[in-house]
Amino acid sequence: MINRKRALLIIALSVFSSMLGVGIIAPLLPLYAKRMGASGLGIGLLFAGFSLARTFTMPLSGFLSDKKGRKLFLSLGLLSYSLLSLGYIYAQGLVSLIVVRLLHGTASGMVIPIAQAYVGDLSPAGEEGRWQGYFNTALFSGLGGGPLLGGLLTDYFGMEKAFMAMGLMNFAGFLGVVFLLPEIRRGRKRASSFPSPGVLKGRPVMKAVLAFQFAYSVGRGTIIGFLPLLASIRFGLSPTRIGILVSTITLLNSSFQPLGGLLADRLSRTMLVSIGGLGSSILLALLPVAGSFSGLFLICLLLALGGGISLPSASALVVQEGRIIGMGVAMSLLGMAFSLGMTVGPLTAGLIADASSIEETFLFACFLSLMGTAYFFLLVGRSR
Repeated sequence: MINRKRALLIIALSVFSSMLGVGIIAPLLPLYAKRMGASGLGIGLLFAGFSLARTFTMPLSGFLSDKKGRKLFLSLGLLSYSLLSLGYIYAQGLVSLIVVRLLHGTASGMVIPIAQAYVGDLSPAGEEGRWQGYFNTALFSGLGGGPLLGGLLTDYFGMEKAFMAMGLMNFAGFLGVVFLLPEIRRGRKRASSFPSPGVLKGRPVMKAVLAFQFAYSVGRGTIIGFLPLLASIRFGLSPTRIGILVSTITLLNSSFQPLGGLLADRLSRTMLVSIGGLGSSILLALLPVAGSFSGLFLICLLLALGGGISLPSASALVVQEGRIIGMGVAMSLLGMAFSLGMTVGPLTAGLIADASSIEETFLFACFLSLMGTAYFFLLVGRSR
């Protein structure tokens, strides 16, 4: 019998190590692409390609993990992450860099959704929020610490060393899964259905969470893709300071996840998702008028609080749905919504930046985030 807490610790450490590696390059890619002559649209394509490839991978990997087990797909994804770090180093131009990002996105479809489904399988009934909060803490701690580390590595050793560090971190996560994580096969009692629109029929809560996740990730994608450019071009910040800003959102988001998970198991999950989503939407519009590094830092801190309030509750609702439609399927759908938002966000923001200004991209993200939060609140309220 699997020791739940030990398995959670192993997967949390592996995910943390992997996401630390992935986060290292977050503040670097826009600047790296800009050196290659990329336009705003080119930078948008760079980030959108990753998410688009991830979107197409997740349905199959989630479905098969319900059938065959989680460990194989998680291991393959982490190993691919590690090897692809070399692709960033040897990319000769924007086209080859986009190809690497597409392959990276394909590998990503076998990592986070599968790891999250594993934790969903482990979660005791009534404690979904707390366990998803723990998982999100590991996830966001890695993603948050990565940009800060990436900025420091770039300032002192160059971008090439930062990409190499990404490979090493992901290989460490791969070793942890292969040698320490037990297999688990705890899908539904009946056969899992392949993720498709038909799976959502009669499941308004699942639809509402997916809409919220899509809208939230549009804002997230816009921040990752264009906050470094806003901070560099408008405010003249160094890579280290840009890394601090990106890390602030994610690290503090991570620190708020356990509290958010506890609240999700005690208060209305609908209310928590709605409050967090509303606050995050408004803050997106305030980024271009922050005025200074300290202003940007404060807004990033509050954005982290919004995510800490809303995300554990949203994930807990999906765990409940996953016990009916299959945990791998449910988490892959959640990941697809996230990836679609991360595709639409940077791509549309890139078009807006080329046609108007970088500042306008954050107003667009604010509007879409508000619409997603409102849809979630209305649909869940109607279903209840």
